[in-house]
Amino acid sequence: MTYTDDHRTTHRHLRQHPRADLEAILDAGFVCHLGVMVDGAPVVVPTVYGRDERRLYVHGSVASRSLAADPNAAVCVTVTHVDGLVLARSVFEHGVNYRSAMVHGVPRMITDEAEKLEGLRRLTEHATPGQWTYARQPNRKELAATTLLSLSLEEASVKIRSGAPDDGASADAELGLWAGTLPLNARWGAPTADPLLPTGITAPAHVVARAGTRQG
Repeated sequence: MTYTDDHRTTHRHLRQHPRADLEAILDAGFVCHLGVMVDGAPVVVPTVYGRDERRLYVHGSVASRSLAADPNAAVCVTVTHVDGLVLARSVFEHGVNYRSAMVHGVPRMITDEAEKLEGLRRLTEHATPGQWTYARQPNRKELAATTLLSLSLEEASVKIRSGAPDDGASADAELGLWAGTLPLNARWGAPTADPLLPTGITAPAHVVARAGTRQG
C-alpha cells in the first residue's frame, strides 16, 4: 500500500504511515468526497462509505454515468477530519491540525444482489452500528435503484498534521503574541424523534448509546 506524508510536526520530514493510520482515519468518519469525471468535467460530491479489510464501499450514483461511458475511469475518494486551528504568531505560519486519507483507483460497480447487500450492510453499520438489523433492509426494487461502488484500498495516501505552531523558536517569538491551538471536537447529541412517531416508541439502545460520544 502506498502512502505519502508532509507531517509538519516532524520538521516536515516525509515518512511512511502504517496501514493502521489509514484504517483509523476511515473508521473515524462516515462521509467522504468522491471525485470523478462526469461528461468530461470533474465533479466532487459528498457521499457515505463503509469498508472491509480490502475494499471501500461508496454510495456513488453520480459516478454511474461516467463509469458507463468509461469502465476504466479512475476516481479519488477523500476523508478529512479537522482537529483544530493552529494559531501562530505570524499569519504565514497559521494552519490546521487534521487527519486525511485519499484512496485512488478504478472502482467497480456492484451488480450482484448479495454483494450489494453486504456492501450496504457495511456502509450502514459503519455510520450507526446496530442499525442494519434494527431497520427494514432493502428490497429488490430498492437495491436496483441504488448505485454502490467497490474501490480497492491498495493505493492510498495519508496526511496528518498535529501539534503546536512552528514559529516558537523563530524571530516572531519575540513579538509577545499569544500562539497555540484551538481544538475542535464534534460529539453526537441526544436522539430527536420523528414528529410523526407514535407515542411509546423509544430510540433503540444502539442509537441512545451514541449520545455524547465523539465523532471523528
